[in-house]
Amino acid sequence: MKKERSLAGRYWQYGALALIIQLGSACSDKAPPPPPAANSAQATPSTAPTADAKLIVAFGDSLYAGYNLDQGKGLAPVLERALAARGVKAQVVNAGVSGDTSAAGLARLSFTLDGLARKPDLMLVGLGGNDMLRGLSPKTTRDNLDAILAELKKRDIPVLLTGMLASPNMGPDYAASFNPIFPALAKKYGATLYPFMLDGVIGNRALQLPDGIHPNDKGVGVIVGRLEPMVEDALRG
Repeated sequence: MKKERSLAGRYWQYGALALIIQLGSACSDKAPPPPPAANSAQATPSTAPTADAKLIVAFGDSLYAGYNLDQGKGLAPVLERALAARGVKAQVVNAGVSGDTSAAGLARLSFTLDGLARKPDLMLVGLGGNDMLRGLSPKTTRDNLDAILAELKKRDIPVLLTGMLASPNMGPDYAASFNPIFPALAKKYGATLYPFMLDGVIGNRALQLPDGIHPNDKGVGVIVGRLEPMVEDALRG
């Protein structure tokens, strides 16, 4: 019971922070600008992966891009090192762009894939959080993610989908439409699902940047610690 109350408290904090972002956006009749693309790395690897190395592409938003983190401390490089420590030879390409919505991700998907040295062995897909923060239609988010997963299936690229949850301030109706998107699409396309990208991080200030949403380097370590075994399984799959 204590654990449940603690988790609920962290989600309400998440909701309060999301509300602040939305109120700030509401001051303008234009779409809010994306956050600075701090350390949003190239969408293509600097060197081609070796023949015996797996190629993994982390395709998402600021949670993938290493937002406001020093070089080498974002999701992609930390995951690559974690896999190496487990004896898995892999190159993890950072294709995260801060501020991306699901629509922006869909728009750059083909360009990203066509610029790679070869077809990825696994694609991590993490989009939808900015859609939720901006209060965009869950149906639109679902349609965009559906199109992304359909294209990856067409190209025969396995997917690990990292999900997002609606913040409590969005209300129960929004959550009822938004939260099922990720498990439903994972089931539809046979993708591996990591249900909530910020699990274990949200609400813990020691693991977050001052904005209270993005992980700091310790938070990235927590995420990778939970995600890495699923990546290994997906590569074997």
